[in-house]
Amino acid sequence: MVLSRTVTESNENVCSTFGSRYVRTALPKYEIGENSIPKDAAYQIIKDELMLDGNPRLNLASFVTTWMEPECDKLIMDSINKNYVDMDEYPVTTEFQNRCVNMIARLFNAPLEETETAVGVGTVGSSEAIMLAGLAFKRNWQNKRKAEGKPYDKPNIVTGANVQVCWEKFARYFEVELKEVKLSEGYYVMDPDKAAEMVDENTICVAAILGSTLNGEFEDVKRLNDLLVKKNEETGWNTPIHVDAASGGFIAPFIYPDLEWDFRLPLVKSINVSGHKYGLVYAGIGWVVWRAQEDLPDELIFHINYLGADQPTFTLNFSKGSSQIIAQYYQLIRLGFEGYKNVMENCIENMMVLKEGIEKTDRFKIVSKDQGVPVVAFSLKDHSFHNEFEISEMLRRFGWIVPAYTMPADAQHITVLRVVIREDFSRTLAERLVADIVKVLHELDTLPSKISKKMGAEDFGNVKGKKVEREMLMEVIVGWRKFVKDRKKMNGVC
Repeated sequence: MVLSRTVTESNENVCSTFGSRYVRTALPKYEIGENSIPKDAAYQIIKDELMLDGNPRLNLASFVTTWMEPECDKLIMDSINKNYVDMDEYPVTTEFQNRCVNMIARLFNAPLEETETAVGVGTVGSSEAIMLAGLAFKRNWQNKRKAEGKPYDKPNIVTGANVQVCWEKFARYFEVELKEVKLSEGYYVMDPDKAAEMVDENTICVAAILGSTLNGEFEDVKRLNDLLVKKNEETGWNTPIHVDAASGGFIAPFIYPDLEWDFRLPLVKSINVSGHKYGLVYAGIGWVVWRAQEDLPDELIFHINYLGADQPTFTLNFSKGSSQIIAQYYQLIRLGFEGYKNVMENCIENMMVLKEGIEKTDRFKIVSKDQGVPVVAFSLKDHSFHNEFEISEMLRRFGWIVPAYTMPADAQHITVLRVVIREDFSRTLAERLVADIVKVLHELDTLPSKISKKMGAEDFGNVKGKKVEREMLMEVIVGWRKFVKDRKKMNGVC
């Protein structure tokens, strides 16, 4: 959700490019018009404005799927008018969700008998999935503390500082303290040893990430599990693990089958995964599965008789579309294990092509890992005259959307560019991107430093004497942020 704070004047209007063909009257932008307009005009007006959006295929900032087969597109359109919550009216869609939950749970090695049903639910992305998993951990912890006659008003979760913002949302919305393990230069994921040290009797779970959004790296869930097993034995606590596998959950089982991160580890009680990332479905669909029924408290499940039948539900949303659930089922049966493996291997191969091309420029340091989500994160070796933000901005001239950002605490002085390799990012595109990066570097080399030229010394502070590289880089980052903020007046979005 985007909160709008648009300040408008009453005479702002939307005009059709081809007005003489459809409609001559301008439309108000921020209030509903008095009269109807032809459907052709409405379509053309919206289509014209949407041309200014970026090309999703060239949006290398996003992990979210931007291409599906035409057959699946047709299934989505055929079911776009189905409200998933009407389970009694759409029992086949409900059955498809249950099949997906069971397929995913078994893919993650849930300890299920052959005829046993998995515990899980489809969600609107991994954000809702994380909220639901967090609520289950909080309620289980509270029930245990109440039974022991101990305080239960100060729950906390231990995570790395690299967690996605949805974890911060969960902590704030549901009043749970978020204890973050700080990062360090060269190590951009949660240190399991430090995480185990931060665990106390109020920790409802430790959240590990299988595929950090910063550099694609997998956290060491196996070591975390072993450390917590030992600590639980020493303290009498029963601190569990949740694995946020939003990005890596549909990669690791196919590419790294021997990597232990899932329900093979006894303390992993729940896992979330984004179907709309490497599950290869359009936004937004996520999944959360639990190890066993007892890991999901019964009191969190609602039984409603809203539309004529008992409907057990554990979601934050009520009405939602059925299309993405059907699309996920299509991908699972269409691709199978072999198909997903082929797609992920191809992504890894294209990642290596891009990585090697960037390395050949001899201008960047690669900060991503070969094992993990197919991501190439890289940082300039020399920040004397230009920085990653300028490269990101100039790549937009070629249509590429490549984000530049700083790492979280305590590695804020590190700035990186990141390219996400999705199924629709081909080797040809990887080679083309490298060529365009080389062009951008060549152009920057011929230009004076944009930072010093356009921002002035006051933006960096009064620098006297020799500064260490880290301090200088932080000044560049702060100065660039101020420059971008002053230059871009984002109207109405917060």
